[in-house]
Amino acid sequence: MRSFGFLSFGHYGSGPNGGMSAAESLHSAIDLSVGADRLGVNGAYFRVHHFARQSASPLPLLSAIAAKTENIEVGTGVIDMRYENPLQLAEEAAALDLIADGRVALGISRGSPEPALRGWEAFGYTGSEDPRGADLAQEKFDLFLRAIRGERLAAADPAQYGQNQRLRVEPHSPGLDSRIWWGAGSRDTARRTGELGVNMMSSTLLTEATGDAFSDLQAEQIDIFRTAWRDAGHDRAPRVSVSRSVFPIMNDRDRLYFGLGSREQHDQVGIIDGFRSTFGKTYADEPDRLVEQLRQDAAVMEADTLMLTIPNQLGTDFNLHVLESFAKYVAPALGWKPNTEGPAEGYPIS
Repeated sequence: MRSFGFLSFGHYGSGPNGGMSAAESLHSAIDLSVGADRLGVNGAYFRVHHFARQSASPLPLLSAIAAKTENIEVGTGVIDMRYENPLQLAEEAAALDLIADGRVALGISRGSPEPALRGWEAFGYTGSEDPRGADLAQEKFDLFLRAIRGERLAAADPAQYGQNQRLRVEPHSPGLDSRIWWGAGSRDTARRTGELGVNMMSSTLLTEATGDAFSDLQAEQIDIFRTAWRDAGHDRAPRVSVSRSVFPIMNDRDRLYFGLGSREQHDQVGIIDGFRSTFGKTYADEPDRLVEQLRQDAAVMEADTLMLTIPNQLGTDFNLHVLESFAKYVAPALGWKPNTEGPAEGYPIS
């Protein structure tokens, strides 16, 4: 592990008293990101869900964060490509990257099950022959990549440009394609991601249940990704992230919220989207024990980036406390480099 950030689902409007409003959730996300930037945290990442009281349309939020911060990476984990216009997303992503001075880490995937049945069709995107929309997402992602890589995709008006001229999507942000990630939930998607030459976000769940520990399944997935990357001949070090729920127990309030979860919990297996899937456990313990436990987590140690899933409903101050506790008492022992030491980097592949 070289870097860590937080991953927020951006919940609002839930709880016995209604919880925080959508506006409060968004402002809290900005304030948390500003505070995390000052702590040296490397990334602020947001989950995207549609038709739900959670984060959606992330680029306005990320632009606001980018404008108020200096070093922290801003990104998603992940955008559901089924709901996106790939060329419009390419325009907005490039604008965001220019505002952020190259600090974007945009995670994209087919997306997880949503509250709406084939909700992407309500957004106007029809034609998928897959009940989960995977074919639509992949087709759109391929076009998105071509756009951000500067391919000239549209025929120019000959009255303005002359004959046989083509135009690229504008603005263009050089190097943005090296900071695009695909969310992989299986060995097969890990292999395809490596072949494609984009970074990999290993999912919070894996659509496999072999009996092996979640961390070992993820470590195998990371190895498959890196092998495919090397065999494809890509010439840079790729980034790999995993996400975990990790809570250092520092005081009675932490203990009240989370107890000693890592001593009691185990991986979970369930059915998601028709697949038997494996979920990771929650780590909650005193800092020295967390260091020992995370060192034994094969995927955490293989990945260059760890995303800490946070309970955003508990507010800005509490989540800053979680991040500060991890930064001071856990992360340095795992190989962490604060954002003041430069952009996060992947491990070289030999």
